[in-house]
Amino acid sequence: MLENPRSPRVRAVAKLTKRSARTETGLFLLEGPQAVREALTYRPEAIVELFATPTGWERHSDIRAKSSDARITVEHVTEYVLNAMADTVTPQGLVAVVRQTPTSVRDIFAASPRLVAICEEVRDPGNLGTIIRAADAAGADAVVLTGRTVDPYNPKVVRATTGSLFHLPVSIGGDLSDVIDRAHDAGLRILAADVKGDDLLQARADGLLAEPTAWLFGNEARGLEDASLDLADRVLKLPIFGRAESLNLATAASVCLYESAFAQRAASQG
Repeated sequence: MLENPRSPRVRAVAKLTKRSARTETGLFLLEGPQAVREALTYRPEAIVELFATPTGWERHSDIRAKSSDARITVEHVTEYVLNAMADTVTPQGLVAVVRQTPTSVRDIFAASPRLVAICEEVRDPGNLGTIIRAADAAGADAVVLTGRTVDPYNPKVVRATTGSLFHLPVSIGGDLSDVIDRAHDAGLRILAADVKGDDLLQARADGLLAEPTAWLFGNEARGLEDASLDLADRVLKLPIFGRAESLNLATAASVCLYESAFAQRAASQG
């Protein structure tokens, strides 16, 4: 059992809360039973190390079974050691070190996707994690991150995805213009979500949302730059029926993705 929270091994794991360490090692930190469970189910080959307190290990029989099936050996640690490793205050007895497995932009669009979320300069970890989760829930085929969008392996992003990071391809570090070109070549229409746009309800009535689509979402504070908006085929906005000044980025993105998911499924069944 690992008992020293200041040991080099523990410190190496704790450093993964920093982007520089994640970039250098190609690894990231996974905290809590739900995240570990999703990794064991969908990407067990990416798990490098698994740490658990004896109590945490006993509590989750399904995680023990999945670890055994994947031939992953658990390292038992004390509560003090686990707390030293984790970014959260309460990691709930389980922490894993996992390989980053981004997908290339080329491979994403070579797979003939019908619904993709493109995030340009999204900076808030909670927003990005929620967009990835919403894209997964809406049945999107991928999420593409461009510009200086926050690192998807940031612990706060990982937590906000609640495991969706392991469910669909995520591409990082792309140039927006190149991504748009590849999306067009794959037959997708680019719809930018921005307050300067046309009414989304009219686009829905016109059947636009049923087409293969890449939604483009911008920075929380500034939105999309004019040059980025010019790359889109249409710019659309969500109507505000109440007195709210605007919607949170992740909320707006969730609505847009689900509108496309509803329209595409209705068209395929009709």
